[in-house]
Amino acid sequence: MGNLRKLSVFIFLTLAIFTTARPKSGPNQKCKSGPVDLVFLIDSSRSVRPHEFETMRKFLIDILNTLDIGLDTTRVGVVQYSSQVRSEFSLKTHSNLENMVKAINEIVPLAQGTMTGLAIRYLMNEAFSPGQGDRPKVPNVAVIVTDGRPQDRVAEVAAEAREKGIEIYAVGVARADMTSLRAMASPPFEDHVFLVERFDLIYQFGLQFQDKLCGIDLCLESEHGCEHICESFPGSYTCHCLPGYRLNPDGKTCSAIDLCAEGKHDCQQICISSPGSFTCDCNQGYHLNDDKKTCSPIDLCAEGKHDCEQVCVNMGPGIFTCDCNKGYRLNEDEKSCSAINLCAEGKHDCEQICISAPGVFTCDCNKGFKLNRDKRTCTNMDMCNTVKHGCDYQCVNTPGSYHCICPEGQLLQDDGKTCGTCKSANIDLVLLIDGSKSVRPQNFELVKKFVNQVVDSLDVSAHGTRVGLVQYSSRVRTEFPLNMYHTAEDIKAAVMKVDYMEKGTMTGLALKHMLEYSFSEAEGARPASRNIPRIGLVFTDGRSQDDISEYAKKAKEAGITMYAVGVGKAVEDELREIASDPVEKHFYYTTDFSAINTIAENLKLNVCPAESLREVEVKDPCACENLVEFQQATINSLDQFTQKLASMAARLEQLENQLLSRK
Repeated sequence: MGNLRKLSVFIFLTLAIFTTARPKSGPNQKCKSGPVDLVFLIDSSRSVRPHEFETMRKFLIDILNTLDIGLDTTRVGVVQYSSQVRSEFSLKTHSNLENMVKAINEIVPLAQGTMTGLAIRYLMNEAFSPGQGDRPKVPNVAVIVTDGRPQDRVAEVAAEAREKGIEIYAVGVARADMTSLRAMASPPFEDHVFLVERFDLIYQFGLQFQDKLCGIDLCLESEHGCEHICESFPGSYTCHCLPGYRLNPDGKTCSAIDLCAEGKHDCQQICISSPGSFTCDCNQGYHLNDDKKTCSPIDLCAEGKHDCEQVCVNMGPGIFTCDCNKGYRLNEDEKSCSAINLCAEGKHDCEQICISAPGVFTCDCNKGFKLNRDKRTCTNMDMCNTVKHGCDYQCVNTPGSYHCICPEGQLLQDDGKTCGTCKSANIDLVLLIDGSKSVRPQNFELVKKFVNQVVDSLDVSAHGTRVGLVQYSSRVRTEFPLNMYHTAEDIKAAVMKVDYMEKGTMTGLALKHMLEYSFSEAEGARPASRNIPRIGLVFTDGRSQDDISEYAKKAKEAGITMYAVGVGKAVEDELREIASDPVEKHFYYTTDFSAINTIAENLKLNVCPAESLREVEVKDPCACENLVEFQQATINSLDQFTQKLASMAARLEQLENQLLSRK
């Protein structure tokens, strides 16, 4: 399409130059330019559509009508090119207009590529050769019309053609490449290079062509009176108007064409006129679509062009209002929102504590009370003061229940209420603690404190109670064996340094490790023949990821007394399967890690087997080192006793304060 437009522009332009339009002169007057050999080199590539080529054909014929054609005046040849070059007729083929017109009407476009360099070489070597009708000492003029960038090199061959005396005019249409046009044309470029955007601009180039080919320019040398454009012809001129204007009846002045006023537009809402053209616009609340004609309503909410804090409601083209999410109300500025506090406004039915959230509330209870199923009322949870607990020494409240504890040095009996004085001499105790990821780091610290609380209740020494610690998750790790530490302080310090493992919960694997390694003599367990009680304590917060049945059974068959302590999501059936008989004495559970300290207070691992053999080392009481050891042991015992008294005093003071607060 670009090729056709460029060629059409050139033809129209040339026609404007050569057409006889002198006032009061006849229509058949020809341009008297002298002898010229003129060859048109026409780009007929595939981008030129059929109807465009027909327009080009008509313009060529119109141009010929303006020329003084003859073998002794103006000779004309026509060559078309695309990927190949074809001569339609040479300079010597036709000597009259009628035959040329017939030949032009028979031209069939090649419709291929754009080999401009190849065409210029043909022009130089063939079209302007004596064999094709070129005359000596007669100016050679070539007019090249193209609509695109050449697909071959043109600069060198065009320079060679100019050196041979061929004057080249380069006319480009629409997308033609200006660099390529300048490479082809003769200097000066302002006279020989033309880039035409639209057909209605061709009049701008008529003056230069007329001056070159027809001599006298009446537009320059007379008072023509044209308001906009004067177009000169051999011995005549005519007036034209700029694009967007039309010539008035006086044939000289121009008036702007108002397409909006004439209704010659397709704007949906608003038409804005400029001479010979228009642009479209839209009413307030609408925006112009990509087609630059139709309009769409503006949704300010969807486009984010609003200042609502929470919810924007589209009310129509270019209009919005603000609203708030559930639980909020719109402020006076009609943009921002504030949370609705039902508790502060008294719009609730909580018995004790109201906890507010935007537009809703939940109820809670004071310390010592529990929220009932109606989620509104509360129940007193201080069971020790509201029921007959029967504890021999002290009642301790737990969530929804209570348990009894005994003073230091006494043990809670099987009835869970009374206290006894039995304290074993020595045991071998291995604690298996769950280090899986469900425990969480802060709860794992509570587990370590639980272990140390158990250790505090034991008589730890090399010859008394020995303690080992194993942590498990997806694997099992001995933190320290039975024979590593021989004092409670060393054990507690080691416990606090234990790193949290995370990952899974392989309780069965941990029981197997305890049975095969932890209670081996290599890791400090004393020989079974000495009847030192072996006790295993499993602490877990969830279901085991492997089978526990086999090694829970084997541990108890091996004479190990098993305690099971569960918290949170621990599975009761698994805990009961681990625990020794009677299960009620060896199984403990709480819902919250924060309550495991009460289990430690109630958990008594000591046993009183009559057959337990305590290690006794016979020493000479008169030996100096033994006297020093005895003295030191006595001092240590007194210190421990003093510390215990201070602890009991503090405990009594705490209990007194609790009683006073309840009054």
